[in-house]
Amino acid sequence: MKAVQVTEYGDSSNIEVVDVEKPEPGTGEVRIEVEAAGINFADIMQRRGHYHGGPEAPYIAGLEVAGVVDAVGEGVGREVGDEVISMVGVGGYAEYAIGDARGLLDIPEGLSFEEAAGVPVQYLTAHNCLHEWGGLEAGESVLIHAAAGGVGTAAVQLAREAGAEVFGTASTQEKLDTAAELGCDHPINYTEEDFVEVVKEETDYGVDLVLDGIGGETTERSVDALQDFGRMVSFGAASGTPGRPPTDRLLFGNKSVIGYHLGMAIERQPMKVMGAVPQLTQMLADGTLEVQVGHTFDLEAAAEAHEFIEARKSQGKVVLVP
Repeated sequence: MKAVQVTEYGDSSNIEVVDVEKPEPGTGEVRIEVEAAGINFADIMQRRGHYHGGPEAPYIAGLEVAGVVDAVGEGVGREVGDEVISMVGVGGYAEYAIGDARGLLDIPEGLSFEEAAGVPVQYLTAHNCLHEWGGLEAGESVLIHAAAGGVGTAAVQLAREAGAEVFGTASTQEKLDTAAELGCDHPINYTEEDFVEVVKEETDYGVDLVLDGIGGETTERSVDALQDFGRMVSFGAASGTPGRPPTDRLLFGNKSVIGYHLGMAIERQPMKVMGAVPQLTQMLADGTLEVQVGHTFDLEAAAEAHEFIEARKSQGKVVLVP
């Protein structure tokens, strides 16, 4: 089978398509014929060698897939032919991948494989950061960074449905328009406006909750966008630099910063993470939520897809199709 391998840590030139043997499912596992593989910024961080606990090179990249069960191991209650979504950890950028049968999700009714590949990481992260970790309530305000990205488009829709006032940042008018169409009340072009000033002008005091997947200076500035007793969920460092929240301003404002990592959360508190699945499945099936697939690339173009994301050209989910 064809697979995309990161040969060594570094830039996208270290990505190559290789021919390898099909993986065989072990006890409690299934093999999935991959119809679509989601690309996440975590994949890029892993490729750079900057992802805590990431795989050692060389490895086959890819955290999540959607496809059809092709073979089952012992002790599996799934059937060949089942259409499923799976977070696979590594190995998703391939024609076949191995998934843990306990973590398989059925594809919500009406979703294509490409859309389904945008569900597990983005929608679980968005729901968890807003609700299970962020404690968002109706009538509160939330600031979502990268509001037109994969997690951002999911979070904007979920915050809208929760009855929140939604602020969102993005870098182009096209991305701002996307966020607005999904329910962002206050789209902010962070290249032209100070998002802290906009938040303060619109709310007087600041927002109740910030979702920060950017890190770096954005994290520090986001603390200033919070009202007293507000909280921020930090779930990534797309800037390449982890955020360092200023503890003095947290202290005197009674503000909180909460860390969230999907993989670790599933490992340690699976019920808390996966409790969102029934609601998400229903909302995706009935059209309340819509997966925003912005771009698809052939499997052989994985390096180009990474470059596309790193150049901040992407909107919504970016997907590889074998």
